[in-house]
Amino acid sequence: MALLLRDLTLDLSGDESQLPALAARQLGIEVGKLQDFKIVRRSIDARKKSQIVKVYTVEFSCADEAALLHRSGNCRLEQQPDRPQVGVPRVRSAHHALVVGMGPAGLFAAKRLAESGVRVTLVERGRPLEKRVKDVESFWATGLFDPVSNVQFGEGGAGTFSDGKLTTRLNHPLRLDVLEALVACGAPEEILVEARPHVGSDRLRKVVVNFRKHLAGLGVDIRFETLLTGLDLRRGRVVGGIVNDQDTLPCDSLVLAPGHSARDTYLMLDRCGVQLEAKSFAVGLRVEHPAELINRIQYGKFAPQLPAADYALRYNDDETGRGVYSFCMCPGGEVINSASEPGGLVVNGMSRMARSGRYSNSALVVTVGPEDWGGSKLGGMRFQQQWERRAYAVAGSDYQAPAQNMMAFIGRGRGPVVSSCRPGVVATELREVLPDFVYHGLQRALPHFDRKMKGFVTAEAVLIGVETRTSAPLRMTRGESGESVSHPGLFPTGEGAGYAGGIMSAALDGLRAADQVVRTSAGAGLCSNR
Repeated sequence: MALLLRDLTLDLSGDESQLPALAARQLGIEVGKLQDFKIVRRSIDARKKSQIVKVYTVEFSCADEAALLHRSGNCRLEQQPDRPQVGVPRVRSAHHALVVGMGPAGLFAAKRLAESGVRVTLVERGRPLEKRVKDVESFWATGLFDPVSNVQFGEGGAGTFSDGKLTTRLNHPLRLDVLEALVACGAPEEILVEARPHVGSDRLRKVVVNFRKHLAGLGVDIRFETLLTGLDLRRGRVVGGIVNDQDTLPCDSLVLAPGHSARDTYLMLDRCGVQLEAKSFAVGLRVEHPAELINRIQYGKFAPQLPAADYALRYNDDETGRGVYSFCMCPGGEVINSASEPGGLVVNGMSRMARSGRYSNSALVVTVGPEDWGGSKLGGMRFQQQWERRAYAVAGSDYQAPAQNMMAFIGRGRGPVVSSCRPGVVATELREVLPDFVYHGLQRALPHFDRKMKGFVTAEAVLIGVETRTSAPLRMTRGESGESVSHPGLFPTGEGAGYAGGIMSAALDGLRAADQVVRTSAGAGLCSNR
């Protein structure tokens, strides 16, 4: 048995080597009696700007834990629950899975399937990460767009060009398994204990390459520039995938993890009669502030021991009933052009591991739903395209992004239009690139956000458009077995299938899909992986 002690605090200059003595003092025992002492969670408490502290949860064992628990008094001491022993399903007969997409869901599904004894073919429409990074950097430098290899398509998925955030509200038994797999591939060990873990886009690239090598070592057949263009059906069941409009890859199960921007895949599924349903998402802009300003608002006086500050803001618009909120905040990062098809422009945010950039950015978005496009299952996708194409045209049709100073956006003055977004930005009236209800919703929300974070509304801030890819615009309906309700043998998973939002939740959904593939296959058994 082990014990957890919560809410140990150190000031910003405090050394973590002091924690055992601090814990022993709170518990009223000798420090030498604490065995196997380790930090299991670390966070920053900045609610009192005059007294910002580091907050820890620690784990340890000792000789008489029951007695210590009994007399712990006001200490937040509790027994550490045993880590769930999650069994790995094992196939007892030959089973071949085709996994489509090399984002988090596809990568973790392929890993889990291979470990379960399944023969896995993993296909990706884009290019290997080494080539993909060069393609994206070329696009940002020149504005020359590549529809095959870009921020959305390629090894690692869209999250490869992001902040690498690993936060999730899911209390999933495999959450630590995901983090440990990332650490084994080169992610920093700190993600195992940080309350808000992130890898950063620069470090994540190394992790993705090592993950690929690990999959190859498990026997996974990996193929790039291989686009799923059709489904091979036999008596109503998916028995293969048609790729690049010419080749058929037979399989017993097809795990589909396409990402939220694979619009051609959505159209193909609709043509094949796969049951899809519209879902809500959000649309808006990126806001970019000097990182120093956000640090000052959140911390008061910034100290070098502090991470670049983040924030989360929410406002309910009384006039429309819609939520307006910040999303995917990137401290010390940059705004990135995330186009994935010719003639359309969409932006996102990215941070590197150190989060040391001059600017911090976040999406500011307004909820949209099927009622905004007539309820059709593909209407949300077309709604996104409409505003992305509008943004592209208004800014000059050369992949520069439309942008406006925040004070001009709310009609309170003027200011410079300077942004980290490459290949550049064009000063524009942003009301031209947004639905009216989104434009006015953001205008009404900004003064509220300024009351929450005094100084948020400022001439030092710039708004860049448009942000439309907050989540998938539809869902691939699946049943209790994890299969498509209309197409047995097809296992939709991850963010593009409408069941996740971010790296961690997508990875967990990929693991779920893999387990369901094995459990629904003939002759599946169960064995422990511990």
